[in-house]
Amino acid sequence: MGSILTQGPLFLIPMLLLLGVVVVVHELGHYLAARAFGGAAESFSVGFGKPLIERKDKRNTRWRINWIPFGGYVKFVGEAQTAGDIGKIDASPIGKHFMEMTVWQRSVIAAAGPVANFLLASVLFALIALNHDTPVQRIVIADVLEGPAAEAGLAPGDGLVAVNGQGIQQSSVLIQKIMLSSGTPLIFSVERDGTVQDIAVTPVRNARDNGLGQTHNVGSINVQLSVEQVGLIEFGPISAIGEGVRRTGETLGMTVTMLGRLATGREPLTQLSGPIGIGDVSRRAVNATMGVESVSLGRRLASVGWLMINICAFVSVGIGLFNLLPLPVLDGGHLVFNAYEAVTGKLMPIKVQELSLRFGMILLLGVAAIVTWGDIVKTGLFQSLGG
Repeated sequence: MGSILTQGPLFLIPMLLLLGVVVVVHELGHYLAARAFGGAAESFSVGFGKPLIERKDKRNTRWRINWIPFGGYVKFVGEAQTAGDIGKIDASPIGKHFMEMTVWQRSVIAAAGPVANFLLASVLFALIALNHDTPVQRIVIADVLEGPAAEAGLAPGDGLVAVNGQGIQQSSVLIQKIMLSSGTPLIFSVERDGTVQDIAVTPVRNARDNGLGQTHNVGSINVQLSVEQVGLIEFGPISAIGEGVRRTGETLGMTVTMLGRLATGREPLTQLSGPIGIGDVSRRAVNATMGVESVSLGRRLASVGWLMINICAFVSVGIGLFNLLPLPVLDGGHLVFNAYEAVTGKLMPIKVQELSLRFGMILLLGVAAIVTWGDIVKTGLFQSLGG
């Protein structure tokens, strides 16, 4: 317990920084898209609760920094974000009311937030690629333990060159693929005695340490790997942009896979991470980096900075995709309402909107409660309290 409390600032500061940047960029995406169509915004808020700082611009939009430093939102005139918003209009901001815009304009505004998140992730991944060469690794099985790999016929000395037809040059990509595939067969292309053969292996769920003192139940094939760096990929300004887009797409694909497994019950909801989980991982990573006393303080601080940028990029992809889910309180829900209007030529009935928004909020709060509980368990707080 004491160690968690004494490291409180390292727990909170990265979390607030990461979520603050990602959420503000998300809401700016919505705001700038609406402004492009002449929309009127009631407020743009960073955080929730009562404002610490507030001012109005020449279009009578309130810009606020609130005292609860989590998240943020932008509210357009005539937009129904909750059931209580339906039918309410603040006439003071200058511009078009939300429902005066065409359905395609409202759809662009809804999608602009997630798109802004994906663009932010691409820029951050590009910065990382530009400043850090990417290693090319040769991955060899060093030992095979009892379990799926042994049963499938994998052996020490086998080189792992591809999974499901996708070439593997970094061990982190290979491990991530295995972790997200418990119960799902993977086809490993294995180099053995100068030839390549395909071997099917089905990962099983095992407890695994993530290297930061947290244990997760994830897919494993029960092998030990030997990793040798055989080259480096350097990026210039243009190629770094392409690499940033590629990494964003790769992260998006992994996130879609995870959400699909959650939806089908192959992964528990506790595998998701919310603000507490993200903050705790950031805290642990910062502590591990700053604890390497053999490295100069300047280099450690630089490493922490790049670590935060990397986590921020992953979080941005996750938040962007999460907001595209078809829940009424999320951007994806607004896109569903807009699709109904585009097909039928009529607005979704008000009663349906109200019920949908209430149900969506209840469902979202329920998921948040489960995720938060899982995050608290993963912090190790209860183990600390127990001794």
